[in-house]
Amino acid sequence: MGKEKNSSKDSTVTKEYIEIIGGGLAGCEAAWQAAKRKIPVVMYEMRPHRFSPAHHTENLAELVCSNSFRSDAVDSAVGLLKEEMRCFDSLMMKVAEETSVPAGKALAVDREKFAARVSELIEQNEYISVKRQEIEAIPELGDNPVILATGPLSSEKVTASLMEITGEQNLAFYDAIAPIIDAASLNMDIIYRKSRWEDENPGDYLNCPMTKDEYFHFIDLLQGSQTVPLKSFEEPKYFEGCLPIEVMLERGEQTLLFGPMKPVGLADPNGNVPFAVVQLRAENRAETSYNMVGFQTKLTYGAQEKVFRAIPGLEDAEFLRLGSIHRNTFICAPELLLPTLQMKKRPNLFLAGQLSGVEGYVESAAMGLIAGINAARMVGGKELIVPPPETAHGALLQHLTATEPKRFQPSNINFGLFPPLGKKIRKKERGQYRMTLSLATLQSWLVDTGM
Repeated sequence: MGKEKNSSKDSTVTKEYIEIIGGGLAGCEAAWQAAKRKIPVVMYEMRPHRFSPAHHTENLAELVCSNSFRSDAVDSAVGLLKEEMRCFDSLMMKVAEETSVPAGKALAVDREKFAARVSELIEQNEYISVKRQEIEAIPELGDNPVILATGPLSSEKVTASLMEITGEQNLAFYDAIAPIIDAASLNMDIIYRKSRWEDENPGDYLNCPMTKDEYFHFIDLLQGSQTVPLKSFEEPKYFEGCLPIEVMLERGEQTLLFGPMKPVGLADPNGNVPFAVVQLRAENRAETSYNMVGFQTKLTYGAQEKVFRAIPGLEDAEFLRLGSIHRNTFICAPELLLPTLQMKKRPNLFLAGQLSGVEGYVESAAMGLIAGINAARMVGGKELIVPPPETAHGALLQHLTATEPKRFQPSNINFGLFPPLGKKIRKKERGQYRMTLSLATLQSWLVDTGM
């Protein structure tokens, strides 16, 4: 293979092949995309010599939690992301469809057949060499692009190596996520805008006021709701600053009144101070979605929808993302990543999968797809690509690299990550409109970039 000069402004080293650390969904998708472009890949997977706490087989792309890739409806955010991946000839989508099981409108798979088929296609590919060995340190800056895709349960040695590159303050080991709500579903007849103690300006927060009776009704619902049990390898070590609301409640019925539901300084437009307040903070600059401030939770999804819709103003809330708390390892992507998924300080190192700051099987594979394409283009001396923000891939990359670092949390794909539509669309028609716009934008972009 002839040697070509990389076009990236950050380096001009000669490159011949790609190294991928991690054989999960992201690593396998990255390898597939590079191999499609006839770029040699060396993939390192530590199993079967060593297993993470969640893995049980030797197969690549083992699904360790659910067997569902969620909705396959193209007018849903995750369905749209999958459809875009099909446009890139995604390995994960190809195999998921081959091994699918009945699941209504969702795309679910036979997990054993899925992992076995991915392993077969990867290991038989002439451009991919799979080495079953543990990598103890991220390779130094060298001639070849490296894609790190070791997932949320990265080994201690890889995590320590990544910490040396990122700095400890830019690496998180436990993930506490509050729900995000579509702004269009909020009842603004009840909710009012105000920042604590601020009277002159409209304020940056939306406030859901509660009477005493409403507060204790909410508490009763919360106390009786089901939570998601932690995995055997997940110790309940919560940060004091972001305790699950149900854990706070265990300290007393009025604990939340001195925490995330504190009403002090939040008088309503008539000058009345509610008994309790739930605050909402804009999730994006366009204010099309809001997160529930301080409402980290491990309630089941069904319980969250029931309990949180008992909050005044959230009766018809449309949740773009529900809350969760689980062990995770991820970087502060806005501080460290370029939209190409390169590390800012080490442009030959790409991050993919959940480690980059996304949540979910599909999102992880999608970031592996982009990392694999860009690493292959780096080898070939081509300009690296970033899909437009109107697409699902582009929206995820925007979330990873353009979010305010202090507010950054991993996220599934949701329409709240997309740019504003710029015009009013009926709620029932929004998904279809997004789908049409995104796919048309993607196809035009693929033509323009010669892909």
